[in-house]
Amino acid sequence: MNGTITQYMGTAYTGAGISHKYDKLIASASKTLFLKCPPTNAISNLLNEAAAHYLKQGYDIDRFMDPVQLDRTDAIFIKGPDVFILQASHPVALEPAEIGGKHKVVSFYDIYDEEKLREQNGSIVEKLTVSGTALKKALQTLEEAKNIHDDWERVNIKRMMWDIHVTQIQSLKEELFGTIKLNKEAVVSHRLIGSLTSGGAKDFIPSITKGLKRRILIKGLPGTGKSTLMKSLGAEAEMRGFDVQYGWCGLDPAGVDLVLFPELSVCLLDSTNPHVYDAELPGDELLDLVRMCEADAGAEEEISKIREAYAEKMLDATGYMQSYAQAENSMKIMMDAAIIQPVFEKKSSVLLELI
Repeated sequence: MNGTITQYMGTAYTGAGISHKYDKLIASASKTLFLKCPPTNAISNLLNEAAAHYLKQGYDIDRFMDPVQLDRTDAIFIKGPDVFILQASHPVALEPAEIGGKHKVVSFYDIYDEEKLREQNGSIVEKLTVSGTALKKALQTLEEAKNIHDDWERVNIKRMMWDIHVTQIQSLKEELFGTIKLNKEAVVSHRLIGSLTSGGAKDFIPSITKGLKRRILIKGLPGTGKSTLMKSLGAEAEMRGFDVQYGWCGLDPAGVDLVLFPELSVCLLDSTNPHVYDAELPGDELLDLVRMCEADAGAEEEISKIREAYAEKMLDATGYMQSYAQAENSMKIMMDAAIIQPVFEKKSSVLLELI
């Protein structure tokens, strides 16, 4: 019987730079294979081949996608044996800490025809320059957008009825966990569920929440305690021994956007912009935090200006991401044209022999 596959973002482009959770995955893995290489699409194809190979053996797979090219795979995590395989050079460079132990490196730097690379060098360097400039502008604009969004949150924080919010959290704790305390340590995992991409904000919430019996979709304004609520429920679950998966995305990598309790088949998720979802599946329900925010004409007028400035910054950031993606893809195509296929295939075979 084949395993199942769940998709996540590998990295996220945020107001605090490029974010990832690979460090936590490396820490939890029994074995990690670091694939070292220049920018390339060939590693994505290799990871997809490895995922299909282990799926046929019945293993469940977490697949981590590239937000710059959403159809490209950056890493896979084979559940059960807990083997993690990742492209560890670009755009985030990760280094092994336990060579000879849990960590192994496979270098793909020597799979290229040097003469072909020299012929393309000028064009490759040009694309590298364009992509680097576009990425810098995208991240700077996202930082500016985050600062604007922080102003938006501050306006709403002042008018929140926090006593009702606290009561809501306590009610959910009692409903979800009752008096149960499991006789085990909680297994805690962290995943990126979405990011700004060259096509705007994208997420993998449908893949992540498929098969759950219950989804609680949180509706709230910026600053109305969506992350606070989910973090509080996650902490309660951990204390009681329930496994917890935290989902992160969006502009602020410090804010939780999803919390999932596998043993209860329940998740709570921020279902507002940029990942808008409504009750559409059996077991879906809405949790309205907007009602806890007092009406204030002055605040609404202030927010209207903030919302407009924020939307403009996010539009600019998306444009820079598009330029970045185009330059990156062009560069990868040129690099891939210089790959010596027999050498690449010989090196690739190790991925199919890990388990």
